Amino acid sequence: MDRKISFIGVGPGDPDLLTIKALKKIESADVIIWTDSLIPEKIINYSQEGAERIKTGSLTLEKITSIMIEKFNSGKTVIRLQDGDPCLFGALREQIEILKQNKIGTEVIPGVSAFQIAAAYQEAELTIPDITQTIILTRAGGRTGMPEKESLKDLAKHNSSLCLYLSARHIKSSQETLLEFYPPETKVIVGYRVSWDDGWTSLIELKDMEKFTLEKKLIRTTIYIISPAISNSSHRSNLYNPLYKHLFRTK
Repeated sequence: MDRKISFIGVGPGDPDLLTIKALKKIESADVIIWTDSLIPEKIINYSQEGAERIKTGSLTLEKITSIMIEKFNSGKTVIRLQDGDPCLFGALREQIEILKQNKIGTEVIPGVSAFQIAAAYQEAELTIPDITQTIILTRAGGRTGMPEKESLKDLAKHNSSLCLYLSARHIKSSQETLLEFYPPETKVIVGYRVSWDDGWTSLIELKDMEKFTLEKKLIRTTIYIISPAISNSSHRSNLYNPLYKHLFRTK
């Protein structure tokens, strides 16, 4: 079997939300490279005795990948843990490209994302028939910037379920933009460090989003889910409607 470096999504924080595949990889790895500012140590504690644990919270991309290459070339089984799912705001591609330039194979193991946990804690469904069937995952511009065609204003025009990552520092401008397209009483799920021991979610209204954020002193590790579907129980899907026929219900 070809050796590879595994990029593993470990979810927002709760070890019970690890996939079985992710857990097996953590238990068998020789070297675990992890973002200590975003991943709780109790996930790392599943590693085998003697496994090398390397924190990356203060390291650059070049330093992280040089460590991965060095450990891999010395014959070690190396895994890179990333919070949530690696495909979302995880700087995944740039890491993989450097490894491939060094003839090192990679694989990606998905994880549960914060928007899923936040919605689950509030028992919310984000796709309600005739309300919205679309979920947008995005962020405010900030220092990272956004493609011009993906401004929050353009995305909010859809009036769908909109999940805002990495945006607590820009909550004032975000709320102002959202209020142009969503009613002030639109429900918003706010999640802070969701599934960590000290994490929580709250259900508020859009008009109170900035005030709530400032009162809670939220700066990072926060997600907002703005959706007309939340708390809307007046619509039901066709899937279980006795009048709706489909492949598995012909009568």
